[in-house]
Amino acid sequence: MRQRNELSSISRQMKLRTWLAGILSLSLVGTAASTETDRVTKSTSMEHVKHLTDFEVIEFRRYIIKDGEREHFAQYFQSYFPEAIQQLGAIVFGQFLERKNHSLFTWIRGFKNMDARATINAALYYGPLWKEHRTTMNDLLIDSDNVLLLRPLNQERGVMVLPAVDPVYERSGAQGVLVAQIFAIKTNSIETFAQQAEPTFAAYRGAGREAGVLVTLDVPNNFPQLPIRTDGPYLVWLGILKDNQKLETQFVPLVEHSFRSLVTTGLLRGTPELIILDPTNRSRLRWLPEWQTTSSNSP
Repeated sequence: MRQRNELSSISRQMKLRTWLAGILSLSLVGTAASTETDRVTKSTSMEHVKHLTDFEVIEFRRYIIKDGEREHFAQYFQSYFPEAIQQLGAIVFGQFLERKNHSLFTWIRGFKNMDARATINAALYYGPLWKEHRTTMNDLLIDSDNVLLLRPLNQERGVMVLPAVDPVYERSGAQGVLVAQIFAIKTNSIETFAQQAEPTFAAYRGAGREAGVLVTLDVPNNFPQLPIRTDGPYLVWLGILKDNQKLETQFVPLVEHSFRSLVTTGLLRGTPELIILDPTNRSRLRWLPEWQTTSSNSP
C-alpha cells in the first residue's frame, strides 16, 4: 500500500511538472512573439524617415509588362532602383502589382520640385546603373507612357513616406492592400470637387489609412524622354488597407455607396477608376504592424 501511495504521489508530481512546463512554454512563445513585434515596430518607426519630406512632384506610373513577366520585372526593379533613386534625392514611395490586369506594374515616385525631377532623371537614365540594366528592363516592357504628373492637394495630403521594409524582421515582406481611386475632373473644378468629396474620403479613412490625395500638376514636361499624360485634370485618392477582408467588407461597399453622390456633383468627366494594388515584398507603402491597434489617420 505504501509503495502504491508513493507511486501515486510521484505520478501527481510528474503531471504537475508537465503542466507547469506547458505554461512556461506558452509564456516563452508569447514573449518571443511580443519581442518580434516590438522589433518590427522599432524597425518601422517613423523616426527613421522624418528627414524624407516635401516631395511636391509625384509620378503615378503604370507600366504594361509582357505576358508572364510582371513578377520578374518587379523583382529586377526593386533589386536595383529604389535605393539608387533615393541616393539621388528622390523617393520611390512604393511599387505594386495591379489585381485586375495581370500585365500592369505600378509604382509611385516623388521629387522635391520640377527642377529636381529633371536633374535626377538625367542622372539616373544617363548614369551607369540604368546603362547596365536597361536592356533587361526594356526587354520586359511593352509600354511605360501611362504616367500622371501630380502634386499633393495641400501640404497635409502628400504621399506618406514609410520606412523601408526590414529584411530581417519583416520576413514575409510588405503586407496589406493599396487602393487608388482616380477621378477625371472637369477643368477648373479640382478644389470644388475635393471639398464635396471630403465626406467620402473621411468614410474611406474609417476603413484604413489615407496615404495621400493628389491632383494634376499642370506644368510642361521638363524631361521629355519620359512622357506624361496631358488629358487631365485628375484627382487621385490613395489608401492602405489591412487585408482583403477590410477591402471586401468595408472599403468596396463604401466606394459603391458613394458613387452616386460623387457623380451627382457634376464635376466629373467620367466614371471614377478604382485600382486595387498588391505591394511587392519590398514596397514602402504597405500596412504597418503598429497600425493594428491605432485608429485610422486623419487628413
